[in-house]
Amino acid sequence: MSIDFKEDTIYGLLGRNGAGKSTLLNIISARIFADSGKVMLDSQRLIGNEVLQNRLFLMSEDNLYPKAMKVNKIFKLTEAFYGGFDWELANHLTQAFNLNPKLAFKKLSTGYRSILKLIVALSVPADYIFLDEPILGLDASHRDLFYRTLIQTYSDRPRTIVISTHLIEEIANIIEEFIIVDNGQVIEQKSGEAIKQSGATISGSQALVASFTEGMDVIGKDGLGGLVSYYVRDYQAQVVPEGISVSPLNLQAYFVQVTQREGEA
Repeated sequence: MSIDFKEDTIYGLLGRNGAGKSTLLNIISARIFADSGKVMLDSQRLIGNEVLQNRLFLMSEDNLYPKAMKVNKIFKLTEAFYGGFDWELANHLTQAFNLNPKLAFKKLSTGYRSILKLIVALSVPADYIFLDEPILGLDASHRDLFYRTLIQTYSDRPRTIVISTHLIEEIANIIEEFIIVDNGQVIEQKSGEAIKQSGATISGSQALVASFTEGMDVIGKDGLGGLVSYYVRDYQAQVVPEGISVSPLNLQAYFVQVTQREGEA
């Protein structure tokens, strides 16, 4: 697997359960070691370089904080480790999310543990922020607040942010580039706009659609009764015969089709 992350870009890392997303993020952040290959930052190997490692931050589902440690103490511990911390932002977000800074980590619900980790991730001075399933346990209101906060903090201080999530359509409008992994391999890397512009759903009768899509890159098919839908990658606009409809292929459908296993169609 080979991936290059550009500076000051928001990525969406997509993949089915077990595709290798969390493993990839843990390797990049030096929490685990790969059997082969290397992670480079500014042409230097990351492993063993504490200065470079402090330019990366991974928020994950793992609960690494001492259970009895209070929220404010976690902030202070993070500041000491990373050599800086945006207290103004952290205090603003604890109020916005209604997080009690005097509560111990063990007293927080799953959702509020995610909120705490998000606040830490957005407040550290790291240049590369990796968020692995960051909205675990968050309700719709808190998810919306997180997305708005992410956009605002990115606007205030651009940096590289990689978001691994299964809620594809929710993050579609804030992602600049999508990376799709499957079976430990990168199978697609392109902008959301490129996917929207090039992907198409072509619907109609089986005979008409099959004839119309001949020679196209069909990545999946669905059918109900006498009607079918073919999902096409890199569709080129052309005259559409009567009886056929062509519509944009949304990101969720695109992801499902390109990662579909044999026999699942």
